[in-house]
Amino acid sequence: MNTERLKIFAAKNGIFLALIVLIAVFSILRPNFFSFANGQSILLQAAELGLIAIPAAFLIMSGTIDLSVGSVASVAAITGGLTMSGTGSTLLGFAVALGTGVAAGALNGFLVAYLRLNSFVVTLGALSVWGGLALLLSDGRTIPRAELPEAFRAIGTLKLGPVPIQIVALLVVIALGWYVLNHTTFGKSVKAIGGNERAARLMGVNVQRSRFLLFVATGGFAALAGLFLSAKVQSANPNIGSGLELEVLTVVLLGGVAFEGGVGRISGVVAGLLFFRVLRAGLVFMQASPFLQTILVGATLIVAVALDSSIQRMIRTSWARLGRRAVAEEPAERQTAATG
Repeated sequence: MNTERLKIFAAKNGIFLALIVLIAVFSILRPNFFSFANGQSILLQAAELGLIAIPAAFLIMSGTIDLSVGSVASVAAITGGLTMSGTGSTLLGFAVALGTGVAAGALNGFLVAYLRLNSFVVTLGALSVWGGLALLLSDGRTIPRAELPEAFRAIGTLKLGPVPIQIVALLVVIALGWYVLNHTTFGKSVKAIGGNERAARLMGVNVQRSRFLLFVATGGFAALAGLFLSAKVQSANPNIGSGLELEVLTVVLLGGVAFEGGVGRISGVVAGLLFFRVLRAGLVFMQASPFLQTILVGATLIVAVALDSSIQRMIRTSWARLGRRAVAEEPAERQTAATG
């Protein structure tokens, strides 16, 4: 493997090495950090974040972004919670909450995909709209445990065998995301749109519909994450999704998804998710201040953006050098073949 290919490999897989190093460091500092129980706890804490990060990665690969996912999770938790509180039906509460998320995603998608408004501006505004709606509907209060059905509260501790249902849901979404991205026409079109939208249109890709569907899916999974979070804490809080949008963006960029679109892998997003949650868990083990953890989210996002820019530039440069080298070597190979 020559130097340029080694650079490309390192740039694409650095997050996996960083994850291993991070686990090793915390395991040395706190020997009980590396345990099955703690590993399961980390996965459980990562579940809701991962449920949103996978579809959000598709959005960013397509060249768009959704900054409203945290507020969508909050308003879905409130609409679902109010429905369950009023009717006692967990199933109806889930349907209303998921419908709220899908509707929010559809509105964002319509504005971005069909009206061609800037996704950053639209979803930044939607962040405030959905967050304000959650506060308005709930009158700023938390829907307490006593008002939620027992069946819903049980979801917070429900297990499929020895595995919590949230982790099962995360694994299913990861597998589904990997399959769609790598083995379907839709998945390939997502990268094509982000890489070169004009070329994708010429290839027959329906860019507007694809982006619209991605926003709808992201809204739906944000709603599901809001429901799982509510079940986990046994209450529905209008601020339950606060800050999720920054964490999702951090995870996706750490996972090697290019902010400019067209590049990304589900395995990288999973590694980014684990890195982020291991880091948070490690700080808790080290008894770090919760305020420091808040600072960490912003700092990690800045680092992720900086790394994304540097990594993409390095990969483009290395591929260009390999291309020039291949062109330069071709005449020599022809000459050798002719004289031979």
